[in-house]
Amino acid sequence: MFRTFLAAASTLLISTAALADLEPGEAAPDFTVDGFQAGEPVSLTLSEALADGPLVLFFFPAAFTSGCEAQAASFAESIGEFEALGARVIGVTAGNTDRLAEFSTQHCASAFPVFAVSDGMMGDYEVRLLARPGWTERTTYVIDQNSSIVMTHNAMSPYEHVDLSLAALRALPSAE
Repeated sequence: MFRTFLAAASTLLISTAALADLEPGEAAPDFTVDGFQAGEPVSLTLSEALADGPLVLFFFPAAFTSGCEAQAASFAESIGEFEALGARVIGVTAGNTDRLAEFSTQHCASAFPVFAVSDGMMGDYEVRLLARPGWTERTTYVIDQNSSIVMTHNAMSPYEHVDLSLAALRALPSAE
């Protein structure tokens, strides 16, 4: 009986979090983050980055966990496709942030930067992992140059985030 209650409670917590994501059409909250690319310190401000094209913002639970390693490698393998569409990819996490310099080279293949998320940004983007406090959900947002969310995908499986992001970018009107 108690196990049934725990299973139902955890399902409710996880699905409540998944329903809280920012939706397409909503404005993406601006942010400034610090992190690493190719092991070197970098900073990024959303409003400045969008001047160069759309942004794929993917949150992952923690550096050096198997699903996050697979997701980062998948984005790194597809970086040429993102660049061909004029998009920039960045990863953001709250877990194991003390190892992001190493993660940026080993699992991101130095192809894109990874950043440590602030508590405020976790709230703004509604990505707190309720089942594991201090970590972020696996949520990907595609943000157009007008700072509008055009795609949201929340799934703990790391395997659809790249394909769905590319499809959302291909659906954007061409810049003329």
